[in-house]
Order: sequence, then structure tokens, then C-alpha cells
Amino acid sequence: MPDASSVLRERLRIAFDAVHPGADPVLRQSDRADYQANGALPLAKEQGREPMDVAEEVVALADLDDVCSVVELSGPGFINLTLSDDFIARQTAALSADPRLGVPTAEHPERIVIDYSSPNVAKEMHVGHLRSTDIGDSLARVLGFLGHDVRRENHIGDWGTPFGMLIEHLIDVGGAKDAESFSVRDLNEFYAAARQQFDTDESFVERSRRRVVLLQSGDPETMRLWRIFVAESMRHAREVYDLLGVLLTDEDTMGESFYNPLLPVVVEELQADGLLVEDQGALCVFPEGFKNRQGEPLPLIVRKSDGGFGYPATDLACVRDRTERIGATRLVYVVGAEQSLHLRMVFAVAHLAGYLPHHDAAVHVGFGLVLGTDGKKLASRGGEPERLLDLLTESIERAAAALKERHSDLPPERQEAVARALGIGAVKYADLSTERMRDYVFDWDRMLASEGNTGPYLQYAHARIRSIFRHGETTPPPAGGVPVLGEAEERALALQLLRFPEAVEATVEGYSPSKLCAYLFELASVFTAFYEACRVLVEDQALRTSRLGLCDLTARVLEQGLSLLGMEAPERM
Repeated sequence: MPDASSVLRERLRIAFDAVHPGADPVLRQSDRADYQANGALPLAKEQGREPMDVAEEVVALADLDDVCSVVELSGPGFINLTLSDDFIARQTAALSADPRLGVPTAEHPERIVIDYSSPNVAKEMHVGHLRSTDIGDSLARVLGFLGHDVRRENHIGDWGTPFGMLIEHLIDVGGAKDAESFSVRDLNEFYAAARQQFDTDESFVERSRRRVVLLQSGDPETMRLWRIFVAESMRHAREVYDLLGVLLTDEDTMGESFYNPLLPVVVEELQADGLLVEDQGALCVFPEGFKNRQGEPLPLIVRKSDGGFGYPATDLACVRDRTERIGATRLVYVVGAEQSLHLRMVFAVAHLAGYLPHHDAAVHVGFGLVLGTDGKKLASRGGEPERLLDLLTESIERAAAALKERHSDLPPERQEAVARALGIGAVKYADLSTERMRDYVFDWDRMLASEGNTGPYLQYAHARIRSIFRHGETTPPPAGGVPVLGEAEERALALQLLRFPEAVEATVEGYSPSKLCAYLFELASVFTAFYEACRVLVEDQALRTSRLGLCDLTARVLEQGLSLLGMEAPERM
């Protein structure tokens, strides 16, 4: 079913086309009406006319009688559009009857690879991995819901000098025989000790580098120890993913080791295309438009002067593999904002090499930092990044304590499940509801509050709606009923429900789950106003059915929206 804004946009597009083919109505939500079309202003500038004259011509040509109750002009040529109650009611009924709640599937489904999470091998996951994991997982859910063929990839650094360092240190301390008994927390301390030795002992540095050569050549004992480090790291990552409820599985893990055989191939292909330039012994590509602070061309170093390969070579091999072997038409990298320059250069070189069909085929979804209440990067008391497993566990414990304070009547096993849903939901929502390029402060009290723009508030809103049916000893009416919109709050709720498809579309356009969060919070707020103003379980059967239908539809939209964020929507709390 076409959603309300799509119907309105199409009617306006026909009118704008009649004035000037291809003109954009520039339709927006408005606080002066339900929607506002601002396209007359740029069109008037293009035609050398007065905006109000263009707006009047568009309105005269537009077929809006069965859609709008009021169409009026304001300011320098804005077209204010108030939808008719009858149109809103009919669209709401269609939304209710649609299992997809008005969200259409993509007209041209793509095969999309989403690169996200990327934990450090041989280290425990920390808070620095939270945003990539949450944002990437939500985008995977939304794009999959739209019908795209989504391939999740968890790109891990499981190759190179760090592993030579770790394996060599393991041999030094006599732990090679018992390596299978290592745990990630042991590895955290072990990594720090190995790093200290690497930074202070030149002979150890040389041995570590020789160990890397043995690793790359497939030495059996070196490979055995390497596999133990990787397996234990991914076992820990699975523990975190299970707790977070993200979609990543072992099959989605793709280590740098996989791309190692492709690195010489990338060099050969870049050489054959005439893209490589030798600079101080290194092989580089100088993509156009990238300069350093001195205004000199900036190189992407593909092969270092010592013959080794760095991250750029691996990232180019990734692009090549994803578009050629997997057949991806779009690549989405959910990686910190600080990697922007590096990724832009990689994408530019990949395009030159023919690995990317066009520049827009690869997208960097950057994000800001998670801060403590002191305004600095969130860290443990010891100054290290906060362990993610510890953080999630504490959130669940705090949510459990809050449930007990509310005197929940749930049995103990359900309280445990709800506490987990609340605790994880609070962390995820605080992360996802922040515009992704902004930093945000990790504040327990705010995140776990049951009021305000928080995950628990939305989860409680859903549970509160479901309680209406339990307390009324009734069931939701059949989907597709036309609601009665006699009160302003009923109309406002129906209109907000109709905007769900717009929120999903905005989320995809900006790769920004915060758009969906903002919509869901507004929906919950509008429902609260409706519930306070309009008694649901009234004697009038038609009105009762209508309001129960609006309640059920609100709960369904909240549940679907929370699911797209990777959050649970408990029935009872």
C-alpha cells in the first residue's frame, strides 16, 4: 500500500511536472499543517518567477480533494497541506491490514555487504566496539526488512605483527603447551605484557617479525597457536553478541588472513592499470583530490618499502572480494569517524581500479565516541576502556533492581528475562538514539529511566498498551478497521502511525537509526496524550473497537520499530 506521504507526494509531483517536468515538490512534515511543500521556491528561482505565483499554479493543478481538507499558501510560497480526517482514517485502516505496516519492499533490491563490529583478536571487547556493533546491526535489520540481500561481515584483524608478538611471547613464558586453557581476560593481560616486551626489547622485535614469516608460510606449530588465539577471541565475541542480541554469527567472521593471498594480486592489478607509483621504496597510489597539510599529494601506501602490506592493501582486497566474489552492489562500512580520510582514499583507489562500479557503491557510516560523565572516553577505574561484557552485565543488574522497586508481579524467571530486555535495550537505545556523528555521555540514571527519551520508556509504553487488553479481558479487534477520529488526540495518533514508513525511509537514507528512535519516541508520546484524553474501554461498542484498534496498531508499530533497532518489546513488565 502507498503510505500517506507517498500518495501526497505523487499527487503534487504530477502538478509540479505540469509546471516544469522533473520538479521536486520538496515535501516535509510541518508544525503549521500536517505537511508542507516547499518546491515552489527553487522552481521559481529557476524560472525567474515569483514563488507565490508558482505555488498558486501548482495548487490549481493539483488533484488533492480526496486527500486534503485544507490547502493554503503562506510565506514566500510555501504550500501548507492538512490531510482530511477521512483520508487519514482510510490510510490507517490500510496500514493496520498490512503485515508490513505500510513499509514497502525495495523496488530494486540490492546485495549489500555491511562491515561492522570488528573486535580485536586476542583482546576482550570494550566499549569502543559498542557503536559499530549497535548501528551496524540495526542497519542490517532495516535493510533486510526492506528486502535487500544483506551480507553481514565482521572484519577482524587476525594477521600480522601482533600475532608474531603474541606467539613469540607465549613461547618465551613456556605457555605453548597449555595455550588451550587461555581465556580472553588472560589474553588481555598477556597482550599487555607482550606489548611491553615488544616496545623495549629489540631482539624480541626481530623474533616476532620472524614469527610472522612462519605464520605467513603456514608453519604447523605457529598456526596451532594462532588458531587458539583466534578461537578464544571469537568465543568471547559470541558471548557479547548473544547478550546484545545482534545478528552476527561465526559465519559472518572474515579475518584479514582470508585476504592475505589476494594482496599480491591487488598489487599486480594496480600495476597493470598504471596506478602504482614508487615513492621512497614503497608502492603507492595518489588518488586525485587528496592532499596533506602542506598541499602535497597524499599517497595510499599499498606495499611498504620493506615489501610488507598494510591496512590499505587489505581494505582494497576486501572491496575487490566483496564486489567480485560476493557480487555486492553496495558496501556499507560502519566504522569510527576518525577513519573517514582513510576510507575515502580506499574507495577512490578501488574505483580507479575498477573494483567499485561507481563512487556511491561504498558508504562510510561514521560515528562519534561514547563518553563518561567526565566528558572523556568512557573508561574503567584503571583508565582502560570499559569492558563491554562488564558494562552490559551491570546494565542488566541495574534494570533488575529497578524492576524490584516497581514491585513487578512477574514470576522470577520472567523478571530475569525482562531485566535483560530492559538493560540491553537501555544501552542500545542510548547509543542508537544519538545522531551517529555526535558523541554521547553514558549516564546510567538517564539511560535506565522509565520516563523521557529512553529505551525503557518505549518498552514500558508497549507493555502498557498490551495491559489494556488484559485488564479489559478482551482481544485486539480484526486488523483493517476504519478508526473513528472524533477527538484531536485520535487524529494525532493515527497521523503519527501513518508516518512509520517515512521514518524507516529516513533511517535508510541517512544510515541513521536515530531517525527511527525519534519517531518511536514521538509515537509513544502521542499515544500517552491519546490515552490520557480518550478513555478506551467505553460503553459505545463502535468507539471502543476503534480505540482498541488504535491501541493495537500502536503496539504493533512499536514492536516492529524496536525489533528493527535490535530491541525486545516485552508484553508484560
